[in-house]
Amino acid sequence: MAASSQPIVKIAIIGSGLIGPRHAKAVIQDPSASLHCIVDPSPAAASVANELRTTHYSSISLMLESSSGKPDAAIVCTPNKTHVALSKELLSAGIHVLCEKPLSVDIPSGESLVAHARAHPSLHLLAGHHRRFNPYVVATKRILESKTHSTGQITAISGLWALYKPPSYFDPPTEWRRSGESGGPIWINLIHEIDILHYLLGSRIVRVAAFETPRRRGHDAEEGGAIILHFDNGVVGTFLLSDAVVSPHAFEMGTGENPVIPRTGKDVYRILGTEGTLSVPDLRRTFYNVAKGREKSWNSELSEVTETLETWLSEEERAKVPFELQVAHFVRVIRGHEKPVCSGEDGLAAVRVAEAVRKALRTGQVVDVKGTGGLIGLAQL
Repeated sequence: MAASSQPIVKIAIIGSGLIGPRHAKAVIQDPSASLHCIVDPSPAAASVANELRTTHYSSISLMLESSSGKPDAAIVCTPNKTHVALSKELLSAGIHVLCEKPLSVDIPSGESLVAHARAHPSLHLLAGHHRRFNPYVVATKRILESKTHSTGQITAISGLWALYKPPSYFDPPTEWRRSGESGGPIWINLIHEIDILHYLLGSRIVRVAAFETPRRRGHDAEEGGAIILHFDNGVVGTFLLSDAVVSPHAFEMGTGENPVIPRTGKDVYRILGTEGTLSVPDLRRTFYNVAKGREKSWNSELSEVTETLETWLSEEERAKVPFELQVAHFVRVIRGHEKPVCSGEDGLAAVRVAEAVRKALRTGQVVDVKGTGGLIGLAQL
């Protein structure tokens, strides 16, 4: 059956807070999808649904009981600690799920969600790490895989996410962001960075060490830390995280992805290899441009080339925002045309690393991500 003649995929948005309406607008923009409804118990959700010209339900159960029928799929955009229960409820009702990051706020519940999805083999569980669709991430992935523009064998990576969140960011109804259980920049922000690094390097983090930054706000949640990463392919890395400092170096600012955060264009990752270094998102590639047969050396002058998105992306990839590309991909996965770019298992992998970082911050010790929570002393690193 041709794609144009296939039924429209009806998608419900679960949660009408900060991110829900952005997903809803992406659904509306997709000709292969339709916005089925908004589900949220908040009294303010009705006005959000009205603005989006769709139906509002205060719960999933009421949506399922309605005469309009159930949707084909749902995007879960609720507070972090509710992701697992709501995703399970939707899967049990026969609905495909795209769950916003983090997939869960602890490893056991994340594992239970992935297992629940496996018990429904006709359905798909995707993790909402939309930055895998960001144009700079897509271009970086292709540059790293290119035979002619490659950095060679990747040896190390340096990452930085640092900006200042104002006091109002933590006010009701999002006071949960103060919580040491489900708030803080590890669950809210670093989880994105972990997934991007997994995706770009094609390798997963297996061991971490971390030291916490000073707490300035008095909240239960951490405010950041200095983190050491060890990947399963031997690559090592460092990452500096803080949501309580003034800085131009954060993914949102570097890429301009979030329209409410002014763009700086500053780099956030430096990927270092045997043939060169790639800076992201400015896509500056630094290398020795020595003649064939000549030795590359620290005595040689470095050359620098700035790659362009036009070279590495299609027109559609440049024209659409990541949320729109993610929805289009979600539809193609549901129709059986593609495999998930970011599966539930991928989302769980990021959760495992985030939990290991949190444990490393608390203990000051090195944490083996693949283990069951065992710690080793810093002297053994």
